[in-house]
This record gives sequence, C-alpha cells and structure tokens, in this order.
Amino acid sequence: MSAMLMMKQVTKNYGDGGRTMSVLNKLDLTVNAGEFIAVLGPSGSGKSTFLSAAGALLTPTSGEIWIDGESLTNKDKRELTELRLQKIGFMFQNAQLLPYLKVEEQLLYVARLAKLGTKESKERAAGLMKRLGIWERRSHYPEKLSGGEKQRVAIARAWMNKPAILFADEPTASLDFERGREVVRMIADEVRSEGKAAVMVTHDERMLDWCDRVLHLENGMLAEHQNTGAVTVQV
Repeated sequence: MSAMLMMKQVTKNYGDGGRTMSVLNKLDLTVNAGEFIAVLGPSGSGKSTFLSAAGALLTPTSGEIWIDGESLTNKDKRELTELRLQKIGFMFQNAQLLPYLKVEEQLLYVARLAKLGTKESKERAAGLMKRLGIWERRSHYPEKLSGGEKQRVAIARAWMNKPAILFADEPTASLDFERGREVVRMIADEVRSEGKAAVMVTHDERMLDWCDRVLHLENGMLAEHQNTGAVTVQV
C-alpha cells in the first residue's frame, strides 16, 4: 500500500516577543492510497497550520513531509508550486469559484495549469461532472448555482489535476446537514474510485461516517478520536 502523505516529526514554531510557541509538536502521520481521514480539533488547535504544512503551503520548523513519495525538504518556491499543481488538490470552506468562468471552464483552467493535454482534459472534466451530478450545469456561471452545486464543482476542480491527495478545509461549513453529508460522501467516493487519498479538517462530527479514520489535533499532536477518549496513535 503506497503512502500519499507522510509527515515525520513535523514541528512548527512561531515566535512572539522573544517567546516561542509550538503549534505542531513532532507530529507524525501517514495517509495511504484509498484512505479518507478526518482531523478534528478545537478552535486554535492548529488545524489550519497542519493543513498548510501538509499541503506544501507552509514550511515547518523541523521534520519531514513527503507527498506521493516526493520529499518537500529543500524545494524552492517554484518547485513547491509545481508539486502542488501536479500532486495536490485543495477544497475550501467556501467553494471559491472564479465568478467569470463557467463550470466546465473552472475545471479546464486547472487542467491547463497542471499541463494536461486538451483532449484528456475535456474527457476528464466530463467524467467528473457526470459522476458528481453537475453535467447539466456545465455551462452555468457560479452565480447561477446553489451552495451544494458550487461545492460539487469545487470537488471536481480539486480532483481535476489527478492529485495524489486532496486537502479539504471545512468543506461543509457553509452547507446544511444533508448537503454537507452529500459532499463528504462524494469526496469519499472519489478517493476510492481514483485510488488516491483525502484529508478533511472539520469541526462537525456528524460528517464522519464516510471517513476511514478520525484523528484529533490537540497540543500540536494527533491522536485517535474515540468517544471513550483520545488515545495517542503512531501513524
């Protein structure tokens, strides 16, 4: 089983007036192909820092991170940008669609950035839109879409560049319960059909049914999330 994400002893410190605060503290995590995990944590626990470091948006103070077997260590900004385009998909709390692009154009724009061929891009976009139930909306601008439809487009866009792993930051926060669960199910379906991986940061424990593992982030470390209490896990 291949690892799509590996984080080994990852620490992120911030300085404040001569004092140092550790947001991530020797954090370890492995996420394998075909696995969808959720990360919970209270406000201020470092979930955003964790996701930014895992997604090659933030350089940790120490430790090592690999995406699909490729180390992030010693890569410059251009190399990290290229790696994100080729191997990482992002999905945010708000869909953040480009208002001047139609649904299909949102996907093809990502494909151009990832340097996918034109024919391949159109075929992949069509396949994703059909699987996610937005094929009939492909010629609509974002302003004509419902909140749930926008998030479906965001899922399709996140998978468009064939990433090894998708990072979802509170993807259901702007949706009602039923639409939120639908979005999580669709992420899980794509993980399994694509043979890739996904990490979702969320505060809503009602959205966890489709996840393979649920972890809790507190004091800069990850622990297995259980109703009977958190037990430190080495992953």
